[in-house]
Amino acid sequence: MAELRLEQLSAATAAAANSLTLKPGQEQFVQPTTYAQAESDVKLSSAWTRVVLDGDEVVGMIIGTFDADNSEEELRSAIWRVNVAASAQGRGVGRFAVHGLAEEARSRGFERLTVVYEPGGDDSPEAFFRAIGFEVLRETQYGDHFAVLTLG
Repeated sequence: MAELRLEQLSAATAAAANSLTLKPGQEQFVQPTTYAQAESDVKLSSAWTRVVLDGDEVVGMIIGTFDADNSEEELRSAIWRVNVAASAQGRGVGRFAVHGLAEEARSRGFERLTVVYEPGGDDSPEAFFRAIGFEVLRETQYGDHFAVLTLG
């Protein structure tokens, strides 16, 4: 594995990012259905979209949002999506992407990074987020978990 790096999503990387193939069963956890309503509350200008490259190969993608004035706590400094190609999972790609987003959040003055995810099952991202240090604060009205990573 070459050294991982984050790059802004571009025309050159978009097709590869859109073609990332997850492990079977993970598709249901990519974006909780309950995000559909919240998505309209996210300002396009607040989105932070990066691909993770291993050499010249796109192996992951992360989308975050930064909007300190958002009325929804979950959307002020948040992971919106993180996808890692099935062939690259278990190699630190997701952790690298989340750390990159966390560093960006710190540089913008945020003290925490949030994520909402659907818990349960072997394919759920719950173990991944807990391993990185996210702590579940509460369950949403839809049964998703609202978790926080304190940035130090």
